[in-house]
Amino acid sequence: MQTFTANEAKTRFGELIDRVQREPVRVTRRNRVVGVMVSAEDYEAMRAFYANRLRHHLKQSASDAAAQGLTDETLEQLLTDES
Repeated sequence: MQTFTANEAKTRFGELIDRVQREPVRVTRRNRVVGVMVSAEDYEAMRAFYANRLRHHLKQSASDAAAQGLTDETLEQLLTDES
């Protein structure tokens, strides 16, 4: 992964845009990574991946809760209990 300083990213923005179409680019400021620029396609793929992962975990959690006997009514009671 290539690295641009924030100043390089600003002054060579066109090159940065071209580069991120091929690979992610780290952006640093004062020798710290402050961001990573990726193509729109990579960004959407990452969003889809994490959304699918979250859906899977939510389904698994719901299945585990149901197997343990948690019902909608019990959940409602737990959520409204202020003690």
